[in-house]
Amino acid sequence: MLSRESSATLMSAITAFLYREARLQDEHRYEAWEKLWTDDGVYWVPANGADIDPERQMSIIYDNRSRIALRVRQLMTGKHFTQTPQSNLRRLISNIELMDQQPEDGDIAVASNSLIFESSLRDDTLWAARNEYRLRHVDGELRMAAKKVILVNNDKAIYTLSFLV
Repeated sequence: MLSRESSATLMSAITAFLYREARLQDEHRYEAWEKLWTDDGVYWVPANGADIDPERQMSIIYDNRSRIALRVRQLMTGKHFTQTPQSNLRRLISNIELMDQQPEDGDIAVASNSLIFESSLRDDTLWAARNEYRLRHVDGELRMAAKKVILVNNDKAIYTLSFLV
């Protein structure tokens, strides 16, 4: 069990990390965003609910670390036509909660809510989600070992989710 001071220090570091991740995504700073991942990171955006099995059912995104790197390289080519010109993005992160800390493996379970405003040539869109993270200290810095983005409307057709959520 963490002391109140240790818990407050950890929550401050977690909050700063989540805000930084959001800013990097909003600014389309994909290489910097990619560096926030551990070598075994998993990025998952489920479809049709929150508790599906991504190995057996369809997901919007289900990327291992090498696929995350490929996704970033594709976004950086400038040939991602649904992002020409790039959408203007701003996200709000709220309700940050420390869910669990596993001292045996060092992983920290965190959850938050997010609201992403996307302004593109086609329209303005709001994306609401619950984000679940598994964070880990690597070389003294927090990194994402897993990120699960549960879009509120993931049971509906999602036409052009062509940026990082």
